[in-house]
Amino acid sequence: MELDYKRIVVTFLMHLGDVILTTPFLEVLRKAAPHSHITYVIDEKLQQVMQYNPNIDELIVVDKKGRHNSISGLNEVAREINAKGKPDIVINLHPNERTSYLAWKIHAPITTGMSHFLFRPFMTKYTRLDRKTRHAADMYINVLEQLGVTDISNSGLHIETCEAWRREAQEFYASHGLTDSDTLIGFNIGSAVPEKRWPAERFAHVADYLGHLGYKTVFFGGPMDLEMVQPVVEQMETKPIVATGKFQLGPLAAAMSRCNLLITNDSGPMHVAISQKVPIVALYGPSNPFFYGPYQAHAIVLETMDSYEVGKSMKKIIKEGNYKGLSVISEEQVIKAAETLLSESK
Repeated sequence: MELDYKRIVVTFLMHLGDVILTTPFLEVLRKAAPHSHITYVIDEKLQQVMQYNPNIDELIVVDKKGRHNSISGLNEVAREINAKGKPDIVINLHPNERTSYLAWKIHAPITTGMSHFLFRPFMTKYTRLDRKTRHAADMYINVLEQLGVTDISNSGLHIETCEAWRREAQEFYASHGLTDSDTLIGFNIGSAVPEKRWPAERFAHVADYLGHLGYKTVFFGGPMDLEMVQPVVEQMETKPIVATGKFQLGPLAAAMSRCNLLITNDSGPMHVAISQKVPIVALYGPSNPFFYGPYQAHAIVLETMDSYEVGKSMKKIIKEGNYKGLSVISEEQVIKAAETLLSESK
């Protein structure tokens, strides 16, 4: 399928980590269609992730929880897209009802990608989800492969930051006495799913261990994570920097880029750090790191499960009652992984 010199709309209204995992797809798409006008449809709360992406010409933001949280609201979004110029191609990257309906409602001559089963009859070409043999980022790229794209090389996850965001992060660190010579280790202890959280007191012990070695430590997370972070900080012997709830997504990416290492649960901010090429110690369970794990080489994944049943969802694993939780991962394992990555970066 010819993709160049077209108006292309990409529809994707998922969560933070999922959105970041589409950035390699956008890089591959731009190489295949250097002269096309590419529009990305995104949840308005996440727009900073794509605000300066060089592979996008235009962002359309959707208020998922507000005025666009209805059929009439999605119709409004479709009208806005068409008013800016009738798209030639719509590529939908998720099969939920919302994005599938929107992709169909745009009524482009070609609609391809993934789709909810109700809307598949209206697709020009349907791409089946491949959660068995591909990482999520590669699954999105596979949509382009099935359209005939052969050059799928890419530079990995990426969030482009601006000077204002970088300055905000620099001023924050300077106010906490961080110097250019300091080695900074970040911690991301939150997750929207309780079963994906390593015990908070263990983060405190690991942060103290590294702090006593002379490393500077910083805790990230959103405002909702403060109730988890504050007790951790209070029981620590060393004094970390608390960045929890301090940054919007763009400045958060800039702040994370300063880190020499991030120790993290499986959550959206992990992918933010990876977008800045920060080495990662990732704690995984019950989600499968093969599909959602760090999309880079400089990472060590510590898992709670010996094996995963291909295709079984995280929710089903939890419901079955056999999941032992992240507590099976020891502090010693995390410290060893951290020291390994820190030694590699010297």
